[in-house]
Amino acid sequence: MGHRVTDVVVRAPARAAAARLDWDDVRVHPDLGRLIERAADLDVVVVASPTGRHVEHALALIDAGVPVVVDKPLALDADSARGVVHAARQAGVPLTVFQNRRWDSEQRTLRALLERKALGEVHRFERRWERWRPVPKDRWKENAVGDGGGLLLDLGAHLVDSAVQLFGPVDEVYAELRALTTPTEDDVFLALTHRSGTLSHLTAGGLVGAPGPRTRVLGSAGAYLVTSFEGEPTPFDRLSPGPGQEGWLVHGDVVEPVPQAPGGHGDFYRSVERWLRAGEPAPVDPQDVVHTASVLDTARLSAVSGAREPVPPV
Repeated sequence: MGHRVTDVVVRAPARAAAARLDWDDVRVHPDLGRLIERAADLDVVVVASPTGRHVEHALALIDAGVPVVVDKPLALDADSARGVVHAARQAGVPLTVFQNRRWDSEQRTLRALLERKALGEVHRFERRWERWRPVPKDRWKENAVGDGGGLLLDLGAHLVDSAVQLFGPVDEVYAELRALTTPTEDDVFLALTHRSGTLSHLTAGGLVGAPGPRTRVLGSAGAYLVTSFEGEPTPFDRLSPGPGQEGWLVHGDVVEPVPQAPGGHGDFYRSVERWLRAGEPAPVDPQDVVHTASVLDTARLSAVSGAREPVPPV
């Protein structure tokens, strides 16, 4: 890839020292304003600040005319996300969002199966992001009530984006949200009704002593099953396929390992380079992120009403 890290914004001395160890000649700035003074020399800036600051930081960079990659979620709600996308469009500044889980091996492999109709007509998609973490970490992602903390925005943004990429826009949402061990949601269940007719059941939890299968997809011609994810311990570890394989294609008692689709997370930034230098489409269309934010907003409404709620049009 042609990009290199030249500048970092960080305040904590320990993190500034770590940045200098990672990149010998990096410039370390105490705030975004100092970085923006170098706007003319920057090809792209990656915003990886806490979620509650994403909109502020993205708008400042857009105002300075710097192409931006924002970590997910783009904003705390759909209206704010829509505002950032509009500002970038009006200013003609390239904007994309780091929805890197589109490049997970299970996601790539499942897309390949769907493209060749290996599952027939899919009627249900399940994905779980479950952990056994009875003592939560003491950080903003767990503690920042109303400012971007909690699993709905942290992991829910990935789960919803993955479902939408596979099965299309969402028309209705039913949600159950609870805070069991943290001030913010650490127990999340979402049921999405896609316009295509597929139902998605998405789960994120930090108090799950027996995490379920990571992914299960049910279709008219069989099922796709992924039993583990990134080394998280599950009761299904013994079912993990061998090297170069990603999950199982299941037809009743017939079980076949599935070859892993090529690619990886590095493809995101390779796509960023082509986007900025060759004018290819953004690796993640910001309008997709607005729809995901709208689904998450609707989930909050459903958790209060206890009913299925319609997702507003983007």
